[in-house]
Amino acid sequence: MTYTPSKRLTIAQDIAKIAGQLALDHFHNRDALIIEQKRHITDLVSEADRAVETLIRDALRAAFPEDAQLGEEHGLSEGTSDFTWVIDPIDGTAPYLNGLPGWCVSIGGCDKDGPALGVIFAPMLNEVFVAERGGGAFLNGTPISATSGDLRSGLLGIGANDRVDSARVGHLLTDLMDAGSAWVRYGSGALMLAWVAAGRLVGYAEPRMSAWDCMAAYCLIREAGGQVLPFPQDKEHITQPAPVLAAGPKSFDELVRICAFKNQDGW
Repeated sequence: MTYTPSKRLTIAQDIAKIAGQLALDHFHNRDALIIEQKRHITDLVSEADRAVETLIRDALRAAFPEDAQLGEEHGLSEGTSDFTWVIDPIDGTAPYLNGLPGWCVSIGGCDKDGPALGVIFAPMLNEVFVAERGGGAFLNGTPISATSGDLRSGLLGIGANDRVDSARVGHLLTDLMDAGSAWVRYGSGALMLAWVAAGRLVGYAEPRMSAWDCMAAYCLIREAGGQVLPFPQDKEHITQPAPVLAAGPKSFDELVRICAFKNQDGW
């Protein structure tokens, strides 16, 4: 039977492409952007981030007024359905502001059963990753799948930020290298997670990450045959950072063991 995308996924794809074009327009004029520091000197936001998220939220609200929304820049808005849109307007703001291609627009959705759909658009790479629960995962319309190799068969994506002590991150990298893993950090966690779904990375690990960085990609990875560490989705915790880990089926258990991530109370 031929798979037919849902209305939510179809509209999310259209919105992601429009949002990506707006982000790209700002990217080409980034020297004129107003940039602010948020939590930390490396945690930046620009007027482009806010404008793109506003575009996405307004378009989703017009199409699905009953759904909740959670976005990096404008927080959580309640809905009356059991569906929540999870939005990162520009994941990889630092690369974006420095003229590098490693950024993307991420629109995910979740319900009571977990990640339900995901769209990740990387305008500089002209790549659109899409997935929906039960429908498979695709890159520019072509089916994708997570790698069947183990942790040493390719590159592992790594993320880190100021929420975690630098020494602990150093120990993690040491343990991974001692296990024979080669790792890479690209600047956008959402994009690296999409690459896990596409089999370009054997896995991805980050001690603390937000829902808007991973929700879309988690659906991609599951539909591509990979495995993910569950992200808390109750109202109390979905707005808080949590450990994120994903990998192909032959890498997942070993990566979980090496990283030894814990829940909200610390790593």
